[in-house]
Amino acid sequence: MAEIRLEPVTPANWRDCAALTVHPDQEQFVAEVTYYLCMCHYGDTWKPLAAVRDDEVVGFVIWGVDDDGSRWIGGLVVDAGKQRRGIGREIVRQLRERLIAEPGTPNVALSYQPANTAARDLYLSMGFVETGETEDDEVVARWTPPSS
Repeated sequence: MAEIRLEPVTPANWRDCAALTVHPDQEQFVAEVTYYLCMCHYGDTWKPLAAVRDDEVVGFVIWGVDDDGSRWIGGLVVDAGKQRRGIGREIVRQLRERLIAEPGTPNVALSYQPANTAARDLYLSMGFVETGETEDDEVVARWTPPSS
């Protein structure tokens, strides 16, 4: 598989991000990318990134910083036609490493619907741990780097 790059969403690629779709059975778990783009543009918490492979946008993700310094990953979308190829795992891995490298970051957090077993399995396999916290109706999981 060609390398995945996380790039800023720009005037040149936002339409490709907005065109991403998921399988119908996943629509209950994620919003349309245009909704996430509006959250980023009109809010002050979230920042968007395009996941690019071979100069094609294949995914999308947003990230933000919480009051306690935790970095959050949200709004992960991998295009339906590109799923089951490790793209979502690579997006989370790269973004997690980028975010934890920021000074003052205690952990990287994310949340998901309890019924989204595919997301849960992915995140737990990557070392995220469910904390017992909830964010609205979602389960919160956090990743903390091993102590050196």
